[in-house]
Amino acid sequence: MFKKWFKSDAPQKPAAPEVMGLYLGGSFELDALKLKLLTPQLCIEGAANKHLIQAVGQAELDSGGTLLRFYTDDDAFLQVVLDGGMSENHITDVKLWYFYSTTTVGNQSQWQQCLNNEISRPTYELEGHSFSRVWDAVGEESPPVAVTEKTWEEDGDVSETDQFMMLYEREIDNDRTESLLVAGEEKIVGANADRCLVISTGFDIQPSDIRING
Repeated sequence: MFKKWFKSDAPQKPAAPEVMGLYLGGSFELDALKLKLLTPQLCIEGAANKHLIQAVGQAELDSGGTLLRFYTDDDAFLQVVLDGGMSENHITDVKLWYFYSTTTVGNQSQWQQCLNNEISRPTYELEGHSFSRVWDAVGEESPPVAVTEKTWEEDGDVSETDQFMMLYEREIDNDRTESLLVAGEEKIVGANADRCLVISTGFDIQPSDIRING
């Protein structure tokens, strides 16, 4: 009875962001034929065309844009970059990424080594392919780009992770590119820092190639 009379003063957690019909707990499909023709050229193997969204991440970029990530049940995430707003009209880039490797960083010295030398290089070698750095800065050094990603999960957990990233690309057939993302991730758990080096590879997706299943 009292619940009917009084509204709760407890703060409500912000809902996970949505765009293009993509949302936490939803699912989507990609054009299976295009995926089948493209993946033999990529480092990715066995990419699925059907995905269930199990977590959603959001990070604000220094450029004023917003990065949304829809993490799926196939060790992948669909990344949507927006500029100037949060609607479909503001989308500037869509990529499907697959996690390639995750390596634990054990101590402060190893972490500093990653930040200074491992993440950002002029070129990055993977699977016998050479990827060139995309985010070059003015001058001799191009430090990793720092963002803080807020992540919503299906169980209601919300967390934040500091990420230090560098983007690389290599050309493949038909004027397309394969992308490589190298990121140092740091999450503070209690009094301890949980750190890892994450390598992901991905490719461009056209919004028209995405079908929302609900």
